[in-house]
Amino acid sequence: MAEASRFWDRMADRYVASPIADVPSYEKKLDITRSHLRPDMELLEVGCGSGATALLHAPLVKHILATDFSARMIEIARARAAEQGVTNVSFEQTDITSLDKPDGSFDMVLALSILHLMEDRDAVIGKVHRLLKPGGYFVSSTACLGDSLGFFKYIGPVGRALGLLPILNVMTRGELVESIEGAGFSLAHNWQPGRNKAVFIVARKAGG
Repeated sequence: MAEASRFWDRMADRYVASPIADVPSYEKKLDITRSHLRPDMELLEVGCGSGATALLHAPLVKHILATDFSARMIEIARARAAEQGVTNVSFEQTDITSLDKPDGSFDMVLALSILHLMEDRDAVIGKVHRLLKPGGYFVSSTACLGDSLGFFKYIGPVGRALGLLPILNVMTRGELVESIEGAGFSLAHNWQPGRNKAVFIVARKAGG
């Protein structure tokens, strides 16, 4: 986590200042996610960044644990929550591989713009499955660079070594779906708003 933390600490303020690239798609993802929310739900967000999405969902659920690699991102997110008077979102600097929570702790796990920044997506998705209650939902938005920008497999390690790029897991949409279904999920939504856009998936754990 230390390497990722250092990179995103450097990038945090610039990232927060950047506008959302595709507002209609972002709002559609919010709406789809909200259709699965209930007031009694416990959520985990992996890679919460500035906390913007967690704070938007907070009024609709019981509690959200929002996590990120970056101490600076968590600092920004906590300040935003305080400014908005949001008290049912907790922020913690960690990654999901280090998160110490009992199996079945959450009703939903959000992983938005994060799976392609994890070295072992199968391990991450497997842990998400364990952390979810039966019938729980896994919501992800993932850049599938392997479908059109496969050359990142070769330039990514160079950029990472130079400190110019984060960890990049270059996968195709098919590989992502295979990983999610292989962990035991069934897909409720599988949507890509356009070529080179992130793939948005809502997957459900059996039971419940």
